[in-house]
Amino acid sequence: MLSRVASSIYWMSRYLERAENVARFIAVNEHLILDMGLAPDNAQWSPLVTTSGDDVDFALRYDEPSEKNVLFFLTFDEKNPNSIYSCICAARENARTVREVISSEMWEQINAMYHSVQNHRRKRRMDNLQAFYASIRTGSFLFAGLTANTMSHNEAWQFARVGRLLERADKTARLLDVKYFLLLPNPAFVDSPYDAVEWGAVLKSANAFEMYRKHYHSINYRDVARFLIFDTAFPRALTYCVNGARDSLAAITRELGVSVNAEDEMEKLVSMLQASTIDGLLGNGLHEFIDIFQFNLNVVDQAIYRAFFAR
Repeated sequence: MLSRVASSIYWMSRYLERAENVARFIAVNEHLILDMGLAPDNAQWSPLVTTSGDDVDFALRYDEPSEKNVLFFLTFDEKNPNSIYSCICAARENARTVREVISSEMWEQINAMYHSVQNHRRKRRMDNLQAFYASIRTGSFLFAGLTANTMSHNEAWQFARVGRLLERADKTARLLDVKYFLLLPNPAFVDSPYDAVEWGAVLKSANAFEMYRKHYHSINYRDVARFLIFDTAFPRALTYCVNGARDSLAAITRELGVSVNAEDEMEKLVSMLQASTIDGLLGNGLHEFIDIFQFNLNVVDQAIYRAFFAR
């Protein structure tokens, strides 16, 4: 497989996953504001920007993290490479260059999402976008289903899977970090009803609320962190994502008959999670753990780039 093709499929998958995550974060945050009885102008909008990792870019171009500014920045701002608009456009462009590799159903779906986001952006309305965010989530789910069911599970499919799972791991880690580090400035709120509502929002932001409740009776930071970090069966938990990405990377190297440093870096990430416990992690600091996890995740991404895309 050409490095160009591998890179395009990897990034097509990452960009679509990123757009879906941003759409879900915003929708859940708006529901949380209603649940807590907050006026939109008094709600915390800046953590949404923090979750996307674009604080610096936002601060350079916007005077305040108001509802209008944050929603436009994350949804339609073409200068923000991680906005829903930019991600869908980038995903479609990557898909366009590999149309001979993906199925026609996949191309039609990503093309439909592209035209939908273009139409909404032209309206320039920032109110009542819940239906739009729902369409992005549904569209991404449909694309993932089409990828699984209309594309051969060969090397190209494995690159798409690695991209999707690494992006998920990154976003789940950011969600945990934002809640633990930014949304709870007052220690008195720990284990309070206020705390439970926000941790519930974190679970919903990861599409994890219902599966969590099947395992645990109450919502508390320890069990939520345990579930989203260590669960081996939930598809958005860090352990599940990293294990799955490791398996797909191994399938790619077997198919190509090569050995690359990216596998070693991936194993370090897997070993880091296997060697950690919820008690040790919370005792040493969740924020510090996530910092190290995301550093290692970036190392894996760079190693994949050097091994497969930079030829």
